[in-house]
Amino acid sequence: MAIEFNGTSYETDEEGYLVDLSAWKPELGDAMAEADGATLGENHWEVINFLREYYEEYQIAPAVRVLTKAIGKRLGKDKGNSKYLYELFPYGPAKQACKYAGLPKPTGCV
Repeated sequence: MAIEFNGTSYETDEEGYLVDLSAWKPELGDAMAEADGATLGENHWEVINFLREYYEEYQIAPAVRVLTKAIGKRLGKDKGNSKYLYELFPYGPAKQACKYAGLPKPTGCV
């Protein structure tokens, strides 16, 4: 599978996650969201950028429970809760945000 963006084809797995993580760029994240019928705003990007930093440090995409706690520590309790994160990413904060961030599917997500 692949996603087409600006005349380039980016290989994805069967669920739409990028195969080559180094190919990711913010514009591609926007295109992936758009293909899913979503629009990414500032709050979405705050979570996406957090995930990319987390992945760079730990070499793993966090499961939703870990993500929620880590977001709470970094961005505050008003953002570090499931309700807020599911409002941004209704198909699963860790799963959907990682996809748009160009990261692998988090462990523990089925």
